[in-house]
Amino acid sequence: MKLFIFLLTALVLTFSQAAYSGEVLLRPHVKSITLTLGNQTYVIQRNQDPTITITSLYTNTTVGKLQPIHLAPGVETIGEVEVLDYLQRMQTDDSIILIDTRPKSWFDRIRIPGAVDVPPATFENELTATETLEKLFNVKTNANGELDFSQAKTIVAYCNGHFCGYTPDAIKHADYSLLKLGYPPEKIKYYRGGMQAWTSVGLTVIGEEAFN
Repeated sequence: MKLFIFLLTALVLTFSQAAYSGEVLLRPHVKSITLTLGNQTYVIQRNQDPTITITSLYTNTTVGKLQPIHLAPGVETIGEVEVLDYLQRMQTDDSIILIDTRPKSWFDRIRIPGAVDVPPATFENELTATETLEKLFNVKTNANGELDFSQAKTIVAYCNGHFCGYTPDAIKHADYSLLKLGYPPEKIKYYRGGMQAWTSVGLTVIGEEAFN
């Protein structure tokens, strides 16, 4: 019986590989995009090998709680295609920044190319939050000590996935979240799918446990 199951599995895999033809695309007629970000060049594409499954990091369904599609008024929720568009624009437009709001240990393991680590502790006190706004997001402090968001960058933010609260905290819930500090909501883009969705369609990742 075990031999029969083994042979059947091998046969199914063989037919699956034979049935696989062509290329896995990012969008119609586009297999990959080449990006140069921060003096690094990346080729972003979907995994082309049908025998490789997604990372085990995001197969656990017993964590977190589901996050809403509409996080806050004015904050746009986006998907993979939009993230790719922003990545392409970032090559020549420094008014856009992609941030990873997970702890650094997760960021080091696996992340989207071009992302900057902005861990949860950033928004736990006013000093670190304000320093990050000034250092990374082009927010200024005027003579009256007030934050000036007139030249603030467009932020594309993500974390582990639909179940993850790190990005919602950074945007809305933390004591010194972006919105509580006055960040313009129209300049915040929430990639709700995060790493779980990104890896589920085989998109290129970097880090210690990168599988592409």
